[in-house]
Amino acid sequence: MSIFKRPKISRELPGQLYFVFISLMGCITFLLVHQGEFIYYSPSQWVWVYAMLGAALILNYFTFQLPPEGNLQSMDSSVYLACIFIYGAPFALSVILFNTLATALYDRKIPFWKHFVNFSIYTLMIVGSSLVFKAAGGQPGPIINDHFGAYLGALLVYFIINVFLLGFYYYLLYRGSLYDILKSFIKDTLLVYLSTLILSLVLSVLIVHNGVFGLTLFIGLSVMLSYSFKQLFTMYNEVQEKAIKDQRTSLYNHSYFESLLEDEIKKAKANETPLSLAMIDIDDFKKYNDQFGHLKGDMLLGFLGNYLKVESETAEVVASRFGGEEFTILMPGYDDNKARSFINRLRKKLNDTYFDGVEIFPSGCLSFSAGVASYRIDIHDKSQLVELADQALYYAKKQGKNNVHVYGSGAEKESEIDFAEDVRDIEQQLKLFLYKDVDTFKHSKRVFRYAMDISEVLGLDSVERRNFVLGALIHDIGKLEIPWGILNKRDKLTAGEWETVKRHVSWGKRIAETNEKFKELVPYIELHHERYDGGGYPHGFKGSQIPKLCRMLTIIDSFDAMTTERPYQQTKTFEEGIEELLRCSGTQFDPELVELFIRYLRLKAEAQQQPAAGSETS
Repeated sequence: MSIFKRPKISRELPGQLYFVFISLMGCITFLLVHQGEFIYYSPSQWVWVYAMLGAALILNYFTFQLPPEGNLQSMDSSVYLACIFIYGAPFALSVILFNTLATALYDRKIPFWKHFVNFSIYTLMIVGSSLVFKAAGGQPGPIINDHFGAYLGALLVYFIINVFLLGFYYYLLYRGSLYDILKSFIKDTLLVYLSTLILSLVLSVLIVHNGVFGLTLFIGLSVMLSYSFKQLFTMYNEVQEKAIKDQRTSLYNHSYFESLLEDEIKKAKANETPLSLAMIDIDDFKKYNDQFGHLKGDMLLGFLGNYLKVESETAEVVASRFGGEEFTILMPGYDDNKARSFINRLRKKLNDTYFDGVEIFPSGCLSFSAGVASYRIDIHDKSQLVELADQALYYAKKQGKNNVHVYGSGAEKESEIDFAEDVRDIEQQLKLFLYKDVDTFKHSKRVFRYAMDISEVLGLDSVERRNFVLGALIHDIGKLEIPWGILNKRDKLTAGEWETVKRHVSWGKRIAETNEKFKELVPYIELHHERYDGGGYPHGFKGSQIPKLCRMLTIIDSFDAMTTERPYQQTKTFEEGIEELLRCSGTQFDPELVELFIRYLRLKAEAQQQPAAGSETS
């Protein structure tokens, strides 16, 4: 494998330090093992050095692409392994040294340091393979059947060292799981490597028994195999390209975007780096379609797709087609301010870009509306970030189109949302509890009323208020899946029964996801049993990993559960409930929100007592 070509990356320093380390290791290893052996070569040995060098250069010329991007493969490893088996490691090191010098002189477009790193990697593979070969009883010379284990061990170690060295390099660049990266390398390269390693044995036999003629036969066979692999992986890349690209716009398609978004969220979480997502919608596209027909509309989609592709590649962000006339731009490393600036620049530049028929648009030019949302630590699912960007896009459209809005900038507070119909829809589903567990129905209604009050205390905007209140109402919907006998059991639950009860958050999540209107309520359903100290379920999130309003819902839910009759615990008084909140503050509950909720409870209790006190005085 080779590192001559590699993709643009954002983490150059770790890769450069790794290259320095590999280069030092390779150089030291070469000096210790080779010890200037070619000084003592006889003329016949020099003939074979040149012959093997020529074979390696020819095979180097017929390289082919393998996954991941930037990973090149050739059959030259079979030459170096054959040198080990017939002549020993120092001879193989002589061949790779001259090969590196010849390649560096021939291909000066590639920086010399890359040739040097490649030389170092091959040196480590050759020496490691040779050590195992000797340790297993192998001796340089003709192939001996009884030493099959030595040959197999040498081939295996050569493969393992190569996969690990390059796999660790990609791990430094892209982080993620080293195991997954190495697994991907093995999966994608195993067939080619098996062919290469087996060919090294074939070459050894041919050279021993047929000399130069055998080497010539081997080169012809290897060139044909290299060409076949090149064609195979060309077809593979074409199929893969079609699978991840939208044919109309040449941008990445929806499926690939979702996969990429999930990966980038994991990276942003692991590395604590910013990540922003923009949802883009072409303004008045239907009007253009109706005026000029779908064929011209498709041409407009293609035009905008190409525009976004060119601009995104320049900025090292990723544009995709989301569906219809909607597009996404995923921006790793961009906070919301930088993302807004970039998307706004795209919008203004598009306004000044002519396309046939734009005169029919109200603004007289091409335009789009965009919503931008940035990753936060309490976002754990790709759908949450998409939903926030979509809400921002919706607001941008409402403001007259041809503008960019960032979610959470505060402007959403200007519009009120009537969610009374959503409340009625959820209550209809909750009425199923009337025959199964009336206590859960009543509990959900009480928590709903608490959430209505707390949303005023917290000063939530209309979108947050709607989601928080509806989330409080529907938070226990998953209990519909719990068997009646467990849900209404008066005795202490067994360990198995408790595990069943805990699954209600996952069941509730799936129920909510079936209704497009309630997808944004999923965090309240799924996370209302997470604990502030990380000891909750289902994920064990802690602190700010849990959305703030979910942390508040946990407090409300627990307080109501403590202070109302439940089949599996004693009922606490109002004051006992407050004492329990204080006792669990900082462990189960967010201390700041506990303090806020207790203040609310005290004020509410005082307000309820005032009329009674007034009547006694009179």
